Amino acid sequence: MPQPDPMGRDPLGRVALGTRTTTRLLDDLRDRANAPAWEAFDARYRPILTAFAHRLGFAGDDAAELAQQTLAEFSRAYAQGRYQRGQGRLSSWLIGIASHVGSQLRRNRARGGGAVALDSQTDGQPGSACDDEHALQAAWDRERDRAAVAEALAILRETSRVKTETMRAFELFAIRGVPAEEVAAQCGISVDAVYVIKNRLTGRLREIVAELTIAYDEGG
Repeated sequence: MPQPDPMGRDPLGRVALGTRTTTRLLDDLRDRANAPAWEAFDARYRPILTAFAHRLGFAGDDAAELAQQTLAEFSRAYAQGRYQRGQGRLSSWLIGIASHVGSQLRRNRARGGGAVALDSQTDGQPGSACDDEHALQAAWDRERDRAAVAEALAILRETSRVKTETMRAFELFAIRGVPAEEVAAQCGISVDAVYVIKNRLTGRLREIVAELTIAYDEGG
């Protein structure tokens, strides 16, 4: 009988993406001493939380602190059994924690007389969207989508049995938007082949992104 693959692949070598967060990883987190599981959780969500903080108007050390405090609070709450997967999506819980941390950070800075570092790319005041449920969800969704596409590309590179130049052509044309003629010249293939490659790999990429979106968001 085939043994489980540590990367979550099935016997055919496919990555079981949809279960990596919602089942095995969350179950592994029950053990606070399971360093690899916590490192995997941190690696997945810290970048999203930091970018989410920027969406709320925080920048620099304040954005990093919001992400750190959110992860620390999640760790404590999860260990206490306060999060149950059947009660809602993991993303909603993380959004709630991050919103609370952002509001608290803003209050602490105001009491201490220190200014919150602002992100010049945002329009609102830091934490101003922390009570707007729709704005919070939209901000999370944008950052989750960015992360899902990046991870999906990495998985596609790892699992697709295509030549390096084929993958390069796909990324140049389908992801970066380089004109087909230029891609063909760079990769030494025909223009028709560029379109064939895009059609062949786009469906698989979308499938991976869809599975990762569930894995990022769900808690049950």
